Parts: sequence; structure tokens; C-alpha cells
Amino acid sequence: MEKNNFIKINVEKLIDWNEPVGDGCIVSDKITKEGFKVGYMYREQPDSGRPDSGWRFLAGNEDDDYMDDPNNHHVFAVNTICNYDRDIIPYIHSDIGSAYIRTDSNNFEIDDSSKPIYIEKQKN
Repeated sequence: MEKNNFIKINVEKLIDWNEPVGDGCIVSDKITKEGFKVGYMYREQPDSGRPDSGWRFLAGNEDDDYMDDPNNHHVFAVNTICNYDRDIIPYIHSDIGSAYIRTDSNNFEIDDSSKPIYIEKQKN
């Protein structure tokens, strides 16, 4: 896929980000280019010296080879990803170390590794 082949969306201000860390997040192209919903999201310690929230958003069907290629994920503002998938909004201010999986079309649960990730494409 071409580098700038992101799905065009209308970005509205959906969240207030007033946390002391930046609002950047790393997002799989499966979400921003292929149209999958967020299936797995986790928040790690933000990269210091960068405007990083620590959030990482994946569709859940990426394999190691896909993730090892830096061309398959990009940095976005957290609010922008909320516009791609509004289901993540209730979890955005979760603590560092949090991890959630999608369990059905609209819901997430804390990831305890006991359930599979529900993978679904956005409806256009």
C-alpha cells in the first residue's frame, strides 16, 4: 500500500487530552488504511522526549512479520484514532500498563489472555 493511503475521515474533537504526556499513539495500518476496528489496545510507558501517550492500537490480526515492518504502523493523535473507532473512548484515560481486547462488535474487556480478540472491519 502507498504510504499516504490512509482512510479519509472527518476528525472532530471527541476527547480532552490533558494528561502530562503527549497525545501521540502508535497505530497499525490495518486500522487506518484497511478499515479494521481496534481489536487490541495497550498503554505502555511513553517514550520520553516524544509527545507519546503510550497507547498502541492494533486490529488484532497483525502477525510478527507485519509488526516488525515499521512501514505498517504510524503515529497519530489519540483523538484522531477515537474518530476512527469511537468504541475506544471510554478507555483512553486508563493507566499505563492497561491492556484491552475487543470481545464483540462494541465492547472491550481487560486482556487477561483468556479470550480471543474479536476482529471486525468498520462499516462504511
